[in-house]
Amino acid sequence: MKLKVGLLGGGSWGTTVASLTAKNSSTIIWARNAETVAEINEKNTNEKYLPNAKLTPSLRASSSIKETVEAADVIVMGVPAQSFRKVLEEAKPYIRPWVPIINLAKGLEISTKMRMTEIINEIMPGHPAGVLTGPNLAKEIHFGNAAAAVIAMVDKTIAVELQSVFSSGLFRVYTNSDVIGCELGGALKNIIAIATGMGDGADAGDNTRAAIITRGLAELTRLGIAMGGKKSTFAGLAGMGDLVATCSSSKSRNHHVGFQLGRGKSLEQIIEEMNEVAEGVKTSKVVMELAKDYKVDMPISKEIYKVLYEGNTVNEAFKGLIRYEIGSEKEPG
Repeated sequence: MKLKVGLLGGGSWGTTVASLTAKNSSTIIWARNAETVAEINEKNTNEKYLPNAKLTPSLRASSSIKETVEAADVIVMGVPAQSFRKVLEEAKPYIRPWVPIINLAKGLEISTKMRMTEIINEIMPGHPAGVLTGPNLAKEIHFGNAAAAVIAMVDKTIAVELQSVFSSGLFRVYTNSDVIGCELGGALKNIIAIATGMGDGADAGDNTRAAIITRGLAELTRLGIAMGGKKSTFAGLAGMGDLVATCSSSKSRNHHVGFQLGRGKSLEQIIEEMNEVAEGVKTSKVVMELAKDYKVDMPISKEIYKVLYEGNTVNEAFKGLIRYEIGSEKEPG
């Protein structure tokens, strides 16, 4: 029996995933904007978020959350982290018992410091919760470039079942049972991507980018392990893979924010000019609190936070990192 998919969120990644699953399963995508819904249904396009892209013809769109989720065998949450709770609460009355709920958002909730699967477990106890993550730049995947992702769930049997829902053509999906590590890898790397973007925008060079990516991986791994993730996860697709893609690509929203900061634009101006949410901007606040809670040293994240929220310049951020105490590269423990 083919599983029916209900996907909530009509941004670039949500639309890309819906177009992928529509090749394998009956899929409905919910979007807030009535014009987006009409465009997907009538023209098989979503020009605002995926310019020049043709969506799978069988994909249907709806402006009704109820219609999108009531018959679904799998719910996919493609909304930003700070909207996640509200949208899931709206959907809750219409979701059938025991239906798996998969998160696509790479962020943490500011008010609670929670991961998205923790929010699922709180609002929808009894529903298997998972995350689809990895080095996945929506536009490349939509246009058929080879890519790999990870679906992480505690129950491997369900993860294996869902592999066939998301896998399509050159988009290959692996399974992992480390939900904590996979989710944190996706959220934490966005801050490092802002840092590399800042370096690129300020013409700091390739050596600087390589150093930030490498030390950034060590930094997010420290916090990820302290919070219960597995070390091996951060060396895989959800950690290093996602970090390299996001830190190296001009298609990355978080890299774009950093790049524009490096060019001298204000954060307010950058956000105003963007279509979509760069999760790292808000995640940065949460990560500083988590670093304090878990007593983990995160110098790169700290300098990015200062640029985003304390008025520091990009130049001051790099000087701060250079001044940071020189020690052994070997990680403790």
